[in-house]
Amino acid sequence: MKFEIMRHRLLEGLNDVMKAVSSKTTTPILTGIKLEVTEDGLRLTGSDSDITIQTFIKSEENGDQMIRVIEEGSIVVQARMFNEIIRKLPTSDVEIEVKENYHTHIHSGKSEFHIIGLEPSEYPLLPEIQDDRQFIMPADLLKSIVRETVFAVSPSESRPVLTGVHWQVKNGELVCVATDSHRLARRKVILVQLPEGEYSVVIPGKSLNELSKIIGDSSEPVYIAMTSQQVLFKTGNVLLYSRLLEGNYPDTSRLIPTEYKTTVSMNGKVLFQAIDRASLMAREERNNIVRLSSIEGNIVEISSSSPEIGEVEEEIQTTSIEGEEIKISFSAKYMMDALRALDGHDVIVQFTGAMRPFILNSVHDEGVLQLIVPVRTY
Repeated sequence: MKFEIMRHRLLEGLNDVMKAVSSKTTTPILTGIKLEVTEDGLRLTGSDSDITIQTFIKSEENGDQMIRVIEEGSIVVQARMFNEIIRKLPTSDVEIEVKENYHTHIHSGKSEFHIIGLEPSEYPLLPEIQDDRQFIMPADLLKSIVRETVFAVSPSESRPVLTGVHWQVKNGELVCVATDSHRLARRKVILVQLPEGEYSVVIPGKSLNELSKIIGDSSEPVYIAMTSQQVLFKTGNVLLYSRLLEGNYPDTSRLIPTEYKTTVSMNGKVLFQAIDRASLMAREERNNIVRLSSIEGNIVEISSSSPEIGEVEEEIQTTSIEGEEIKISFSAKYMMDALRALDGHDVIVQFTGAMRPFILNSVHDEGVLQLIVPVRTY
């Protein structure tokens, strides 16, 4: 195998596939990246067995030659070392040649590295995914779904299924839900080309975060295909395969109240900033608790106190308060995460009592819902 490639383009490809490589893997071959060169270009693959990312660099892109293939072939190289070498090479042209026993030579300018590669046939094959459950989503919509839900997955592995986001397709609608049992984030979206039938999968939060980074500022549509064990996201020349989480996701629809005793409409950014200030006092306490109380004249008071430091109170003018008086305590972090997901829009907060979960919606978009379980403070 022998080819020449533009260094900047190789680095872009490595940047994508390195996201899937883990130093903690117990399978030695997975500490490597697989390189496959054909006349058409270079295919790079990285995997930790849960996530696999593959990218393809065409020999010619937009009329510019990126790769000159001298001899086709494949090799697995140690990922982190290879990435560091390419990053630090002195010129924009790189020549890579594989000789006997997978001895790999990397040449750029007057710099030459010799590394030992691994047998490419030992690298795991990509999962086979049929096209019958395939649909397309705009890149910006997919990124917003990830941003509005993935923060609420559980960080604890004690219930692995809660470390993922539940995607359910039903009646032409995609419903994405994440919960750690103390809060819940839900996004509903109607898509034109959803496959018929009902099905649901749980996608690891980590996979969705990596997908969001790969999409970046791209405006290309994302192709999504699902099986019972894998999901594939394809954008541009990048493929991301993710293992799905096993187990039954809890029925979260029962957690969401259908009747409310108090409804408050207000500016989400103003509420976020007030809670951010109140959390300065709350942060010293173990649970970071902030209180919200409704008072006369469409005003709510945000307050917090710490026995060792002091206390803070701030009044906020709301658009409207309807229903009963409310006094409720909650985690400042959870509330700020929820408001961040609603992106600073005007919000409607609906309460059913001091110890019942409450929900937040954007005034402009009913498809996004955030739910928080309050904290007992008395």
